[in-house]
Amino acid sequence: MTQEERQLLLKDLCARIPYEVQCEIGGLRYGPYTFTGDDIEDLIAGRMFKPYLRPMSSMTEEEEIYYNTIYITLKFYEREDWLNAHHFDYRGLIEKGLAIEAPEDMYKEE
Repeated sequence: MTQEERQLLLKDLCARIPYEVQCEIGGLRYGPYTFTGDDIEDLIAGRMFKPYLRPMSSMTEEEEIYYNTIYITLKFYEREDWLNAHHFDYRGLIEKGLAIEAPEDMYKEE
């Protein structure tokens, strides 16, 4: 993992702290995982941590309509919070091998 990739993953995961992201640690699935900034640093340093995220293409029609509405009306950080809360990979971490594509039903809302 390059320093740039490490920084990108750290930045992304810190923004997801409140949202109980599920993850793989050392090849085992955990979740929902509540972690702290210190946990993230240690796990990334050991290259053992990969979050399960939803690709943007997995957005349902209902989510897409809502997202397009808030995209117009909310500030950037509020849109980013919504994407984090719904576990979307808007930074391309899956493509970079820094995250795992979440199974379709992993983050279903009850």
